[in-house]
Amino acid sequence: MSGRERVRSLLETSTVQRIVVAVIVVNAVTIGCETSAFLMDRIGGLLVAVDRISLAIFSVEIAARLYAYRRAFFADPWNWFDAVIVALALVPATGPTSVLRALRILRALRLVSAVPSMRRVVGALLSAVPGMASIIGLLMLMIYIAAVIATKLFSQILPERFGDLSRSLFSLFQIMTGDDWGTVAKEVMEQRAWAWIFFIVYILVSTFVALNLFIAVVVNAMNDAEPSPSETQTQAELALVKGELAAVHAKLDLLLAREAADADSHADADSHAETTSRADGNGRADANGRQVPTPT
Repeated sequence: MSGRERVRSLLETSTVQRIVVAVIVVNAVTIGCETSAFLMDRIGGLLVAVDRISLAIFSVEIAARLYAYRRAFFADPWNWFDAVIVALALVPATGPTSVLRALRILRALRLVSAVPSMRRVVGALLSAVPGMASIIGLLMLMIYIAAVIATKLFSQILPERFGDLSRSLFSLFQIMTGDDWGTVAKEVMEQRAWAWIFFIVYILVSTFVALNLFIAVVVNAMNDAEPSPSETQTQAELALVKGELAAVHAKLDLLLAREAADADSHADADSHAETTSRADGNGRADANGRQVPTPT
C-alpha cells in the first residue's frame, strides 16, 4: 500500500472523522466564549491557544486530503467548502482584513460537511431550489399585487404604513409573517370597516397557501433525499434478486455453451464416421476426406 493510500484510509476511518467533529465543536464553543469579556479576562490565553490549535488541525487535515486525493479533492464541492473556510481563517485579521476575525465562527459550518446527515439535509434543500423558485416568484407576485391595491385604498388612511409602494410592500411582508397584523388591520378598519376582507384574503393566500407550498416542497425534497426504512429494505431485496438472476443467467450461459460444444463434437464424430464408411466402401480417403481410387 502506497503512502497516499495509507493517508486516504486513515482519513476515512470513523475515529479521525469523530476527532474532526469534536475539534469543530470545541472551536465553535471557544470562539463564542471569546465574545465574553469576563471569560477573556480570566482564560483568554487558553481560549486563544485552543483556537490556534484547532486552526492548525484543520489546516493539517486539508493538506492531508489534498495529498491523498490530489485532483479528486476538487471534484467534491464539500472539499471546496472546507478549503474556503479554512483559507479565510488563515488570512491575518489585522488592518483592512480585521473584519475577517468575525468570520472565524464560519468554521462551525464545517459540521455540515463532517456530519453525513447534515450533508443530506443541505443536499435536499439545494435540490428543492427549482421548486422553491417558482413558489417564491408566485409569492412575490401576490405581494406586489396586494401592495399596489393597499397603496390605492389605504394610503390616505394610514400613510406611515401604506403611503407609497415601498411602505406597502414592507407592511404586507410584516403582515405575512404574522407580526402584529391585527393592530394594522384595526387601525385601517377604524376608517374602512370592510378592510378586514382585504387582510383576511391576503393572509389566507400568502401565509396558508404559498408558504405551506414552500414548506411542502422542502419536506418532499428531504423525503426523497433520505429513503424510508421500507424503501431501503425494498432496494436491498431488489439488489439481492438482481444478484440471483445474474447468477442464474451465468449458469444458463455456461450450460448452453457446454451443449453447443457437445453438439459440435458429436457432429464432427458423425462426419468422421460417415467419411470412414464411404472410404471403406468405395476406396480410401486422403487426409482432406477426398476419395482416392483403390488400385487394382
